[in-house]
Amino acid sequence: MSRAETDEAEIEASRAPLMQHLIELRGRLIVCVVAFILAFFVCFYFAAAIQIWLIKPFQAAYALHAAAAATGGHGANPFELIAVTLGLHPLPATTSTDLVLQATGPLEQLFTKMKVAGFGAVVLAFPVLAWQLYKFVAPGLYRNEKGAFLPFLFIAPVLFVIGGALVYFVMLPFVMWFSLSQQIVTEGITVELNTKISEYLSLVTSLMLAFGLCFQLPVVTTLLGMAGIISSKMMSEGRRYAIVAVVVVAAIVTPPDPISQLMLATPLVLLYEISIWCVRLIELRRKKADEAEGLTV
Repeated sequence: MSRAETDEAEIEASRAPLMQHLIELRGRLIVCVVAFILAFFVCFYFAAAIQIWLIKPFQAAYALHAAAAATGGHGANPFELIAVTLGLHPLPATTSTDLVLQATGPLEQLFTKMKVAGFGAVVLAFPVLAWQLYKFVAPGLYRNEKGAFLPFLFIAPVLFVIGGALVYFVMLPFVMWFSLSQQIVTEGITVELNTKISEYLSLVTSLMLAFGLCFQLPVVTTLLGMAGIISSKMMSEGRRYAIVAVVVVAAIVTPPDPISQLMLATPLVLLYEISIWCVRLIELRRKKADEAEGLTV
């Protein structure tokens, strides 16, 4: 029996009535909802600790900015800023006040905790959500497609974490330091940055989500290559247009400063090049498999 006949037999054996599919979908949706709710309550219980952890990059930028202002400096050492955020260097001891964020509404902190808990619940429950999705679509996949699709369930969250780590340890300290450097202190006039906790955490979660999704580029392009929708030649020829699209996306999802945009655009361009090689490897493997079965001349 040829590979095509074997695949068709597998698909035919996995066919089920529509009502059975709907019942299975309902069951898997219930599992996803329960997993999300449980993760939400766990994250809400630790919401204050999560908030403090998310504020650490701002604290590092604030401490270094205050230390530089106390000594008459104006710039920040990028490596020191990253090292302090990573916890490799202690916070400067020259700061005169602690970082204070504002909550201007009676229930603002409660709603902020709920938003943080919701974001954390999606991250915490993602393995369950992804596994339920895979188990639902797996019966409709060929055996070789199952083996090729399953690794992406592990690669996708890893890339998301890498994107989030880039935001947390590199981008956020620089963005907040840049914001602090825009303050004005002159005789009789002071323009001071008083950040709301809800606005800051919305910025953090939005950037992490944007970077995490953008870092899924190799996963999306590889899956499209497996489906035969795109080819490595098509991607290579469209490289210049892809770079323009990357720059536009970076300008939209990041704060309006060139450093933040460069921090997103550079890794995305590198990931695009990696995606071309991933699709090329898929094409080579498909060609070798076809030659082994005599499907090509």
